Amino acid sequence: MSDVSPIPEGTAQLPNQAATAVGSGRWAAFVAAVQFLTRVSLSTRGPVSAGALARCPVYFPVVGVLIGVFTSAVLGVACLFWSIWLAVIGTLAAEALLTGAFHEDAVADFCDAFGGGWTREDILRILKDSRIGTYGTLGLGLAVALRAGAMVEIMHRHGLENWLVWSSVLVASSAVGRWVIVLVMVCVPPVPSRESLSRDIGSQLNRWDLLAATLWTLPAAIWLAVQLPQHAALAVALVVPTVFWFMRLVNRRLGGITGDCLGCIGYVSQVFVLLAAAARWRP
Repeated sequence: MSDVSPIPEGTAQLPNQAATAVGSGRWAAFVAAVQFLTRVSLSTRGPVSAGALARCPVYFPVVGVLIGVFTSAVLGVACLFWSIWLAVIGTLAAEALLTGAFHEDAVADFCDAFGGGWTREDILRILKDSRIGTYGTLGLGLAVALRAGAMVEIMHRHGLENWLVWSSVLVASSAVGRWVIVLVMVCVPPVPSRESLSRDIGSQLNRWDLLAATLWTLPAAIWLAVQLPQHAALAVALVVPTVFWFMRLVNRRLGGITGDCLGCIGYVSQVFVLLAAAARWRP
């Protein structure tokens, strides 16, 4: 979730899309969310308004559900032709094409900055650097490997025929990861005096918006809880303390949040849900 240059007042340039004008209502906010988190370009008529961009995180979990459905469909088809490992790798590649590897880029930037930066100024400087270093390479490699390994374990355990089970994991993990981004946006202010798209995205969010995002997330979370109740409880036990620890960390080190920090915690939360679902639970 990399930061970008300042944008003209009243309009916004999305990182994965050319600017398109859709007004500032709910549909406009949803369109902005889709175009912010993916490379999908919905049919619109001109620049995205600043109001739509500010409110679009409310629909991040909805986009997460749609991405999870896409990932599940690709994985199901791929498993018909290749081994589970090859199918999972191909599925992650297809998802990266859909999303522009948006959150993966944030993971690499975050690991480089917090791994190699000792002061606030160092961290912010490294976050702006487009190059990837040792910490970023290792962190991103481990994150993707853990995600792929968890998906393989889930598929081995439940089998392709139990698609309701493994699909619930993929959809819920994708939705929860995007919901966590909204939670952190509401709880932690942007880094002061840092001009970037992350200051415009979610700039008007409040606790009612967080509640709305939570309601959008609930169906996917309930689906997972019905299919794998013990594993869903383990996911909560992993994600909740990690998110609160993360918020304390960025507040202490930076005094606020950046786009890369948001993308990183969203991806980490998604991985943790998958790891929980892959755990060898013995009730």
